[in-house]
Amino acid sequence: VQLQASGGGSVQAGGSLTLSCVASGQTVSAYGIGWFRQAPGKEREFVAAINWSADSRYAESVKGRFTISRDNAENTVYLQMNSLKPEDTAVYSCAADPDRYSIVRAFAVNYDYWGQGTKVTVSS
Repeated sequence: VQLQASGGGSVQAGGSLTLSCVASGQTVSAYGIGWFRQAPGKEREFVAAINWSADSRYAESVKGRFTISRDNAENTVYLQMNSLKPEDTAVYSCAADPDRYSIVRAFAVNYDYWGQGTKVTVSS
């Protein structure tokens, strides 16, 4: 499966962006998709994930501001980001869990397929 993340850009604090993760090569309706981010000089960190049954999980830092969703007909997972803060600045990447019908997973080691990232810059 190939994943392509898009939708990044530059916004001011308080603004919104919607990231898309489009899968190709395989239907991903039975698989979990996670979003991770990496800021300059920092480790990659978990942002949000959604499994095959639309159960979701969020990092504490984004709860209440970000919403993950999936459109199986479009083979796409979205990350709606509202009330953006400068500390949300990072490269955001999506990844696919290789196990079908799994629980929601928040660790990068659980994901085998990674797409290229999309850069999000939030200015104050």
